[in-house]
Amino acid sequence: MLFRKPKPMMPTPETALKGRPAPIPTADAHDIFSRPLKGPYPAGLEMAMFGIGCFWGAERKFWSLGTGIWITAVGYAGGYTPNPTYPEVCSGQTGHNEVVLVVYDPKLIRYEALLKTFWENHNPTQGMQQGNDIGTQYRSGIYWFTEAQRQAAEASRAAYQQALTQNRLGQITTEILPAPEFFFAEDYHQQYLSKVPQGYCGLGGTGVSCPMPTGVSVEG
Repeated sequence: MLFRKPKPMMPTPETALKGRPAPIPTADAHDIFSRPLKGPYPAGLEMAMFGIGCFWGAERKFWSLGTGIWITAVGYAGGYTPNPTYPEVCSGQTGHNEVVLVVYDPKLIRYEALLKTFWENHNPTQGMQQGNDIGTQYRSGIYWFTEAQRQAAEASRAAYQQALTQNRLGQITTEILPAPEFFFAEDYHQQYLSKVPQGYCGLGGTGVSCPMPTGVSVEG
C-alpha cells in the first residue's frame, strides 16, 4: 500500500513556535556588492519581497539583474514566530516563508522587471511546494510595500494566469499580501550560491514567458 504524505498545513498563532526576542546573527555585508546587508540604504531606493521556493536560488535570480539592484538578502517572513531559525522554519511550525528582500533603485530598474523575474523562475501553481521542495516555507508569494506595488503585482498575476491557461497549465496559488516583518536568515544562507557556486538550487520555471502589463505605475 502507498501512503501519501499529508499536505503542509500552516500553524496557528497559538500552535506556532514561540521564537525569541532578539534577532539571530547574520552577515554584516553582501558577499557580492560589499554593502551593509541591513543598511542603512540610500534615500530614493525601494524594497520588494518575494517567495519563490528555496531562497538560495531565488536570491541569485535577483542579484543577477545587476544594474539597479542595491542589496539582496534572504530571510523569513509571513509567519508567527519572532526571530526564527532555519531549522524552526523548516519544521513547518513557524508559518514563515523563505523569502528574498530586494532593495533596488527605481530609476534604474522597474518593479515590473522584478515581477517578471519572479514569475518566470518558479512554478506558481504548486501551492506549498516547488519541485521536490515541499513545505509551508516554499509557497509562492509577493509581498508589497506600496499600493502601486500591489496593483502591479495583481495585474501581473492576471496577465501570467492568462498565459498559463493558454498553455494548459494550472491556476496560480501565489499569495499577494502586504509586506510582513522580515527576519534576516543566518550568515551562511546569505548569497549562498555566490559562496558555493555549485550548491543546491531546486528552482524551475514553467517555461512560459510573463507578458508584463503596461500602464501600471510603480511610483511609491
